[in-house]
Amino acid sequence: MKGGARLFEKSCKILRSILVAPGLAVALGFGAGQAQTILPDPLAGVEEAMGSQAGLDAWVQGFRSRALEAGVSPATFDAAMRGVEFNPKVVERDRNQNEFSKTIWDYLDTAVSEDRVALGLKAIERNRALLERVEAEYGVEGEVLAAIWGLESAYGTYRGDLPVLGSLATLAYEGRRGAFFEAELIAALQIVEGGHVERLSGSWAGASGHTQFMPSSWQKFAVDFDGDGKRNLWGDDPADALASTANYLRHWGWTKGQPWGVEVTLPEGFDHDQTTERVVKPVAEWQAMGVRTVSGADLPDHGPGSILLPGGQRGAAFLIWPNFQVIEKYNTADAYVVAIGSLSDRLAGRAGIQSGWPRELRALTLEERRELQDRLGRAGFDPGGVDGRMGPKTVAAVTAFQKARGLVPDGYPSLEVLGLLR
Repeated sequence: MKGGARLFEKSCKILRSILVAPGLAVALGFGAGQAQTILPDPLAGVEEAMGSQAGLDAWVQGFRSRALEAGVSPATFDAAMRGVEFNPKVVERDRNQNEFSKTIWDYLDTAVSEDRVALGLKAIERNRALLERVEAEYGVEGEVLAAIWGLESAYGTYRGDLPVLGSLATLAYEGRRGAFFEAELIAALQIVEGGHVERLSGSWAGASGHTQFMPSSWQKFAVDFDGDGKRNLWGDDPADALASTANYLRHWGWTKGQPWGVEVTLPEGFDHDQTTERVVKPVAEWQAMGVRTVSGADLPDHGPGSILLPGGQRGAAFLIWPNFQVIEKYNTADAYVVAIGSLSDRLAGRAGIQSGWPRELRALTLEERRELQDRLGRAGFDPGGVDGRMGPKTVAAVTAFQKARGLVPDGYPSLEVLGLLR
C-alpha cells in the first residue's frame, strides 16, 4: 500500500503537468493537435517578452472601468484585484500545452495509466449512487463523467492551487487571447461578487473545481444538484461538479448509449483522404470499404461516423461518432478526447487501445512546430497562423502538402514533413 501511495503521489504530480488545457478552458477557445516539446529553458525571456508586474498593474487600472461597467462593484474589484501578480509561468503554459505538445502516445501513457484506472474504479465505487442519479437526470454515462473527473483533477484530489484571478489577469494582459481571458476574468469577479466562493484557486488557465470549469461555464452550466442552495464545484463533495459536467455535455448534444468511438483496422490501400472528421459515412459504407474493429469483427452501427488517425498512419485508427465532437466541446485536442474515451472504456470494463504507436518517432519542439507552420504558409498551404498549435487548419495544411508530394495524407505533423518543407 505504501508503494501504491507513492505511485499515486507521483501520478498526481504528473497530472499537474497535464492540466494544461483544462476542460472548459479549451472548450471556449483553444485549438487541437498533438506533438511533443522539451525546451531547454522554457521560461527564458518570457517575462521580458510577454509582460511585467508593472505592466500588469497598469493594465489592471485600465481594466477596472470595464469590469465596473459589467456590474462588478468597486469594493469587490479593489479587494479582489489588490496584489494580483504577473505570472510568466502561466503565459508559458498557455503557449505550450501538453495536449498539443506531446505525442498522443506519451499523453495517453499518463492520462490512461493503470494507476488512474485503478483510482477511477475506486472513485466510481465510492460515488456509484451519485453517478447513477446524475446519469438518470442528464443522460450521460457515469464512466464518462468519472473519466473527465479523473483527467481534470485526479478524481478531486488535485483541483489546482493557483490564484484564478491572477492567472486570468496575466493572460488577459499578455494579450495573445486577451479578449477571451478578460471576459473570463469579469465572470470570475462576478462569481466573487455574488458570494459564491471566497477564494478561487485552480489551474493556470483559470479553470477550477473538480472538473475544471472556466468562470463563464460556471455561470452557464453549473447546477445545484445536492440541493443545498449553492452551485459548489470547489468543495470536497463532487455532486454539483459531476452534475454540472453532465449538464454541459447534454447541452452540446450527448447521446446516451452511443460510444465516443471504437478502435478499427483499415485495409491495405485504404484512401487516407477519408481519415478526417470532415468525412462522415454510414457504418455500412465503412464496412464495405473493408474497415473492421480491431478484433476483426463487423463494425457496430451507432449511426454515421468518421475515421480518425490521431497518431498518423502508423498509429491506432478509430471510427468515431458525434459524442466524440461533444467531448471536443470540453477540450478540442484529439489526444484529450481519445484519452477521455479510452479511460471511460477502461472504467466501464471494456478493453483499452490495442494497436501500437510509432514510439520511435519524436515529436516536434515548439520552435519546430512554428517553423512547420511558417514553411507551410510560404509553400501555399495555409496553416491558420504561426502559433505552434497543431490545430485543424494546420493538420489540413499538412494533409494538402502530403497529397501534393505524393505521401500518405494522414495529416500528421512529423519531422519528415518538416524536412521536406526545408
